[in-house]
Amino acid sequence: MLLPVIGLIVVALCGLLLFALATETVGVLAVVIGVVAALLPVGVVVAAFLWIDRWEPEPAKMLLLAFVWGACIATVTALLINSTAESVGDLLLGSGQGSKVAALVSAPLIEEAAKGAFVLIVFWRRNHEFDGIVDGIVYAGLSAAGFAFIENVFYFGRAFAEAGFGDGSSPGVLAAFVLRGVLSPFTHPLFAVLTGIGIGFAAGTTNKQLRWLAPLGGYLAAVCLHALWNGAAVLGGAKTFLNVYFLIMVPMFIGVFSVVVMQRRREQRVVAAALPQMAKARWIAPSEVELLASLSGRRLWRRQARKQSGRPAAKAVGRYQANVTELAFLRRRPVDNDEAKQRQDELLMSLQTSRAEAVRLAEGTETRRTDSPKTNG
Repeated sequence: MLLPVIGLIVVALCGLLLFALATETVGVLAVVIGVVAALLPVGVVVAAFLWIDRWEPEPAKMLLLAFVWGACIATVTALLINSTAESVGDLLLGSGQGSKVAALVSAPLIEEAAKGAFVLIVFWRRNHEFDGIVDGIVYAGLSAAGFAFIENVFYFGRAFAEAGFGDGSSPGVLAAFVLRGVLSPFTHPLFAVLTGIGIGFAAGTTNKQLRWLAPLGGYLAAVCLHALWNGAAVLGGAKTFLNVYFLIMVPMFIGVFSVVVMQRRREQRVVAAALPQMAKARWIAPSEVELLASLSGRRLWRRQARKQSGRPAAKAVGRYQANVTELAFLRRRPVDNDEAKQRQDELLMSLQTSRAEAVRLAEGTETRRTDSPKTNG
């Protein structure tokens, strides 16, 4: 009980510190404008990662914790270290040089480490729920989404404080929104996802060397891409920035999106292959195999449950489907130790409980319909 309480206190303190710094720097009104402007891009980013997580949804509290980690812990860590690096750079290299040192060296190293640390913690502490590359992508992406949200609040707030909504002579918050919210909302998530892919790859291999090298390689790739992006913005002109954007960032985004699509299809194949054996073991009903084998079938099942028996029944069906997926992925691994057997027993118990709840709610709805008083026309 002590650790969660300490964690909440740390998060609260980080949030208060960030709010105090923002209001002191640009003022309350600018912070409010920054928050409003930052909500739209972060909503799109979070929705994208929830879509990626459709086949094997991670616990909602873990997804929220990933976002909060990025928004509070990672942001404060990066802010403190980057500010220190900037001050040291100004002292050693001359005034104005520290910001370049922070942008090109400190920010890529520290920010990617801070965002990726949450994924690494989940991999170490809850490896029974970490099934591969998609999980790494989702956790890293949501951590980065939280980080980008707070960063955008600062950028948009500062732009509003300096030039309002913008005029002919000076770009304001609208120009900043187009640059960060429209053209590059996935920038921070793209960097962090490379680390997540490395950690996810490590989760799916038994090679001891790769379990160390893959996360390190993913992190270094994220750092290099981040440094390149910052370098184009700080050192290059508009032409250099556009070249980096269209020739490197856009292809990288397409490449990562292709990996996501392939991994989602792989997850579907894993689940579809396991369903007949699960039906044979009487964990699920044979008639459910076809419904559980596709996202459209699962969505139709939940929609019918909600229409016939209400939202609680649809949620129970959703939990049942999630347990089926967890069991399908667990069956890929040899259940040859006490921890794996315990995890399988827990999932089977949860499977039975959620199914029983869905049946109970459906039967209760049918009973109420049967017992409802009839009126003569």
